[in-house]
Amino acid sequence: MAEPLTVLVTGATGTTGSRVAARLRALGHTVRAASRRAGAGGDLVGFDWYDPDTHAAALRGADRVYLVPPVAEPEPAAVMGPFLERARAAGVTRAVLLGSSAIEAGGPGVGQVHRLLADGGPFEEWAVLRPSWFMQNFTGDHLHAAGIRGDGVLTTATGTGRVGFVDADDIAAVAARALTDPVAPGPDLVVTGPEALTYTEVAAVVTRVTGRAVRHRSVSPGALVAQLTGLGMPAAFAELLAALDDGISRGAEDRVTDTVERVTGTPPRTFAEMYRRHHASSRPTPTAPPR
Repeated sequence: MAEPLTVLVTGATGTTGSRVAARLRALGHTVRAASRRAGAGGDLVGFDWYDPDTHAAALRGADRVYLVPPVAEPEPAAVMGPFLERARAAGVTRAVLLGSSAIEAGGPGVGQVHRLLADGGPFEEWAVLRPSWFMQNFTGDHLHAAGIRGDGVLTTATGTGRVGFVDADDIAAVAARALTDPVAPGPDLVVTGPEALTYTEVAAVVTRVTGRAVRHRSVSPGALVAQLTGLGMPAAFAELLAALDDGISRGAEDRVTDTVERVTGTPPRTFAEMYRRHHASSRPTPTAPPR
């Protein structure tokens, strides 16, 4: 086995960051798990993209870094660019960025950070993970999960468009390899599941797994914006989500790639596999009746 690395994982309490950290530890590497929630227990290191005073301590001893952009930041390159320079000066040799399949290098938001890395940025070794939409959007506290639990309706503006939904565990498996392999794969890694599904097909899977009727309701982008803002979502973010749904309806996400199996050697999980596992783990454990 190669020498253990020290990896700074930003967003370490999030959907992919927590999984990346767990995989790296299992491989024998040291993880500096960075989050604004430091102090809530565990081994979290205090880190805030907007507070440079937290950066030096988080970077101390790090060889490589997993980059999760700040949430809802419209110009992450302006926030992350100075940090990337600090990371290189601190001895970090490789960066792996969490991007989006919907945004290419040079595109808006995280696409500008991708461009920073690609255009002679501070790191000779780097990779950008561009996952499709997460399967975990249908679990936990996400809006689609709430729709499933509530009235059994998934509301989108995607029409009959298909998405190569991907399990966050598979994203983390690719990230761990990108961070620790002798040569980083990529550099532009579009990460999908093994099949592209419509939301109607997703609803059918959830129905089969749970035994509870779930359906997909397709609305116009404008109607989706109205619904999301009615739930308290900022208008700009609601409009972005509606625009992405509209893109899906036009085929923007109708693709699958071999990235997971090519990089990790293991096929990606299907949505049905992920949702069966989630449903089984979320059901109450039976208890013996009182005597």
